[in-house]
Amino acid sequence: MSKRLNYYDPEFSIEFKNLINYKRETQADVSATVATILSDVKARGDVAICESTAKFDRFNLTPDSLAFQNHEISGARAACSSETLAALELAAERITAFHEKQRPNDFDEIDNIGIRLGYRWTAIDSAGLYVPGGTAAYPSSVLMNAIPAKVAGVKRLVMVVPTPDGNLNPLVLAAAEIAGVNEVYRIGGVQAIAALAYGTQTINAVDKITGPGNAYVAAAKKQVFGIVGIDMIAGPSEILVVADSHNDPAWISADLLSQAEHDPSAQAVLITDDQNFASSVQPCIDAHLKTLPRAKTARASWRNFGAIITVPSLSDAIPLVNDFAPEHLQIATENPRDFALKIRNAGAIFLGRFTPEAIGDYIAGPNHVLPTARSAKFSSGLSVLDFMKRTSMLECNSIGLKTLGPPAKTLAQAEGLDAHALSIAIRLNDPHMR
Repeated sequence: MSKRLNYYDPEFSIEFKNLINYKRETQADVSATVATILSDVKARGDVAICESTAKFDRFNLTPDSLAFQNHEISGARAACSSETLAALELAAERITAFHEKQRPNDFDEIDNIGIRLGYRWTAIDSAGLYVPGGTAAYPSSVLMNAIPAKVAGVKRLVMVVPTPDGNLNPLVLAAAEIAGVNEVYRIGGVQAIAALAYGTQTINAVDKITGPGNAYVAAAKKQVFGIVGIDMIAGPSEILVVADSHNDPAWISADLLSQAEHDPSAQAVLITDDQNFASSVQPCIDAHLKTLPRAKTARASWRNFGAIITVPSLSDAIPLVNDFAPEHLQIATENPRDFALKIRNAGAIFLGRFTPEAIGDYIAGPNHVLPTARSAKFSSGLSVLDFMKRTSMLECNSIGLKTLGPPAKTLAQAEGLDAHALSIAIRLNDPHMR
């Protein structure tokens, strides 16, 4: 049974803070183990990767077999059903169309004293895409990571995917081909992150690593940050549903379970202004759990981290939502857009009764790689901008330097940086400047 919280309870504020601040991952610190593997791969390259893969994924590799060959990728695509391939291709089209609207424009202008100011955007040269593999295969994540990079103009896309016991869902390789991934390697875990960050004899290093993984992968990304860029440190998935009494409780309970089934540490929370509706959701959850294949995972998540919160009015939910800063926010109310305008902190917002979060996970277009664990307070979901960098541009003519040079020299001297001041003063004294 999930937690039941009532806004009128004198302890509500404390209980709500405990709910959203509770550490959902209790695994012991893995940083030392991760550091050892990273160091080993950095020192020994392919050999270390093959040894770690044999140890953790029970799969023997050689440097020659690290990469999937073109015929293996095309063969995987041929093994997929036409219906699933059509769905992947439609998703790719929609994800591409949405992300193309994110491409930024360069800026270039001359101000009123003749100084030319601007910036230009350029894509990073290469990106490494970490994709979970084995039985937990997510071809949708391939599209969500690769397509923004492709739209940004990244020339080299490198995908790593673990193949425990040599197994891999062919849909993952099919998605890689559809998304235009250049290289695919059958490695995962810390060793894969190390290969992308440092490079090996077979795998060239990349500029940035994106994609979700387990606690070891997350720790590895954190440790290599600075050597390469990373997208974010992703934690367990979460959904917050705000619903009024006009909803079907079977619908809303299914929405909650859609995230609970990801991971026992995932979190699903309902906020409603109707006590009767709140009471009707739990029986529907129980009914769904009788038929769901991933019921064990979903049940553990809902039991340990799920909650149903009752508030006097939906307006009282607004500060709770902003404090929660959910990865996914589903607003199933009469006027969802009005409610959404008051929300500052959310990874993605799904508006209305006919917009389940799952439609955004796969095919609508917006990215499903989103900030978790309240990090939506300061970060955004994956986008084209994550694969681009902005370079400022500045050009002075003699008049502009005469105008800005003296106060700039004054500030340089005030900071005790005399060479800075000199580089300006020497130009101000140039006879060509008179």
